[in-house]
Amino acid sequence: MDSEPNRPLPVPKPRPFPIVGTAPGPRCGHTLTAIAGPEGDLSKAKLVLFGGATALEGSGSSAKGAETPPSPGPSAASGIRLAGATNDVHIFDVRNGKWEKITPLGEPPSPRAAHAAAAVGNMVVIQGGIGPAGLATEDLHVLDFTDPERPRWHRVLVQGAGPSARYAHTLSLVANRFLVAMGGNDGKSTLGDAWALDTSEKPYQWRKITDAGEMPSPRMYATAAARGDGLLLLCGGRDATGVPLGDAYGFARHRDGRWEWHAAPGAMPTGRYQHGAIFVGNRLHISGGAVGGGRMVDEATSTVVLDTNAGQWVSPVPGGHSGEDFTRRCRHAVSSVGPFVFIYGGLKGSQLLDDLLVADDSNGAELSIFDPRAATWVQWMDATHGNAAAAQMLAKAAMEEAAAALSVRRVSAMDDLRVGMEGDVDAAVRAGESPNGRAESPDVTLSKPYTQGNSPLTPDVRLWHRAVVVHQENSLRGLVRQLSIDQLDNEGRRVSIYEKTADKSPLFTRSMSAPQGIHKKVINELLRPRTWKAPEDRRFFLSASDICELCDASERIFREERTVLELHAPIKIFGDLHGQFGDLMRLFEEYGTPSTAGDITYIDYLFLGDYVDRGSHSLETICLLLALKIEHPRNVHLIRGNHEAHDINALFGFRLECLERLGDEQGVFVWRRINELFNYLPLAATIESKILCMHGGIGRSINKVEQIAAIPRPVTMEDGGPVLMDLLWSDPTTNDAVQGVQPSPRGPGLVTFGPDRVKDFCKNNSLQMIVRAHECVMDGFERFAQGHLITLFSATNYCGTAGNAGAILVLGRDLVMVPKLIHPLPPSTPRTPDSSGAIDEEGAGHMHGSD
Repeated sequence: MDSEPNRPLPVPKPRPFPIVGTAPGPRCGHTLTAIAGPEGDLSKAKLVLFGGATALEGSGSSAKGAETPPSPGPSAASGIRLAGATNDVHIFDVRNGKWEKITPLGEPPSPRAAHAAAAVGNMVVIQGGIGPAGLATEDLHVLDFTDPERPRWHRVLVQGAGPSARYAHTLSLVANRFLVAMGGNDGKSTLGDAWALDTSEKPYQWRKITDAGEMPSPRMYATAAARGDGLLLLCGGRDATGVPLGDAYGFARHRDGRWEWHAAPGAMPTGRYQHGAIFVGNRLHISGGAVGGGRMVDEATSTVVLDTNAGQWVSPVPGGHSGEDFTRRCRHAVSSVGPFVFIYGGLKGSQLLDDLLVADDSNGAELSIFDPRAATWVQWMDATHGNAAAAQMLAKAAMEEAAAALSVRRVSAMDDLRVGMEGDVDAAVRAGESPNGRAESPDVTLSKPYTQGNSPLTPDVRLWHRAVVVHQENSLRGLVRQLSIDQLDNEGRRVSIYEKTADKSPLFTRSMSAPQGIHKKVINELLRPRTWKAPEDRRFFLSASDICELCDASERIFREERTVLELHAPIKIFGDLHGQFGDLMRLFEEYGTPSTAGDITYIDYLFLGDYVDRGSHSLETICLLLALKIEHPRNVHLIRGNHEAHDINALFGFRLECLERLGDEQGVFVWRRINELFNYLPLAATIESKILCMHGGIGRSINKVEQIAAIPRPVTMEDGGPVLMDLLWSDPTTNDAVQGVQPSPRGPGLVTFGPDRVKDFCKNNSLQMIVRAHECVMDGFERFAQGHLITLFSATNYCGTAGNAGAILVLGRDLVMVPKLIHPLPPSTPRTPDSSGAIDEEGAGHMHGSD
């Protein structure tokens, strides 16, 4: 049973979906691109099918006659010649399962096949391909759905050199920002180059990517799929000699602008090209493909999955659907919405296909992206899952739909990223006058406009009106709610994230080019959100000398940092953890992990102190955070809490844990060394010069941020004076009606501060918000001073009795702040002790005395 969570989910088999409406008809070499509805609503998602070849040369049905060019590539590879290239557009409404042919406004691209497409918000970007007149131009064409009732074609103006006219290449959107084109054929040779276009910078310009690590060999007819966190995976293809390839390469961009390739673990069960690939969560679904000589992949490996978290290829269970070789095809198109994979058309032998296949990778959990009453979905569910199971699942979907009053919505990993980084890429196209006077080809904005020569515009900080809430029970994995932040007494559901393991390719586990050290051992041992288990004998896996080495390395980093950090969005903010390592793992599992397999390349992490005491795994908590700081010094940020002081953590559990788990002598040594390190921690952080983050508050004495910055480090609580005491110990008053400075119930000399103090402080320091921790609040976060201050607490069921939720705040580049919650696990849930209580028995009676 212990190994069950490590076992990858089985490979779902695509099944035929009923064709209703104006279907695209037989074709191959087309693209199928998913665009979400308003605000990323997947229940209003649509699939956009563009172009392709609608007839075969010599079949007598070619729409273009005998002058159409032959199939791209050497005829010996397949013996097939394509004809009838088109530029028509069909829309598949995912919710009702119906097709519709549309005629967008504006000038369409020329008819083409073997082109590439990618979604940028509400737009589909088309590039390259080959048609009746030969290679299509290298221009970028955009199909804009900002107005769903009046979609329009635009041509994007790009300056300078870029990927030449080509076909059989890939185009992907990476990190919601960069269009990346790779490989293909320019009519002369097979290509191995890669180009990136930053959609947030105008004028648009392609940049060739060089010196980027283990670059893949030249190839055409490969696939490239972007994972939700920005990792791009290039898979398969055909080399210059026509040999099918079975390798895969990860491609990631660092914060400093560097790109890096790295070979993914293992190889596909069968090398292939002209296949399809798409991510669902962290699982890359590979379908169909050719192997040369006019042959398709065999039935046993026509559908395979690369689990990028487990770092392994997964093949279908033998005999699952014997004889039903629906995916044995090539030159088809693939897309995904939520947990569903959609496959349309393609070529099988000399037959053009006109069917739609759908695979369900939700494991029966995520269904609400479609209308459970739609006849097409009812028929597909019945054929896929059987009458009884389908009825159950459809009833479940109907119940979820009825819960719309609570704003229940399905999200995928990509959608969750969009919620957290709302506005990172604005899909609205601004139609305007074209400099060159072409009425149908205006200058197009692919992202939010930047002021020329200046930093990006920074909007006002605002708290998103909904919070993301995951369910606390394993039986409801895969479900998530976004609740009004005024409805947080309602129970939430859980979004499916795949497990993290240590045995992977370096691209998925390491900070690239980072030095080796004890921190690597810590990360490999502890950064396993789904599989970490507390040692039964309570022994800690590091020695005292190991911990000392960890402290030395991180202290060198803290010494170089400012007392008040100057940080930028996007960023995740964590409140008190108090040694509840299980809760930290759950937050990483649900909302992203600080690793290159997770989202550290694209978003920073800020922790607001109180890492130790109360909970039973303070050593795991502080050691992992220090290791992450060493691994990602510019992306992981720690500031000090009131429990990062020897006189406090000697009383509330940390000293006792060190002695118990390391022995008396070594335990005391480690406890003292870590507390010496605490004296070097930064004390506060600003984000975009608009948000101030600290552990406690502004108390009575703090009126300017400069007072905090002026505190010398290292500093003990005894030497820090009233400013440090207020910074780490003060709280807001009980509600907005209590003004001024009041005595604190925590004890003599401590104070609370009212909303008037908050507003005056923000005004005097040109700030818009304060984010602090220090207090256990029932929903994990709490607003104060009309939203100018937020209290954040990340440990659930504090001291084993509070029953509170834990929360983090995710601040997007547009400064929209999204609360994301986890609830306490029920007592019967097999989880670590940190999720249900603490080792400090007296803590329950002192919740507000030493948080």
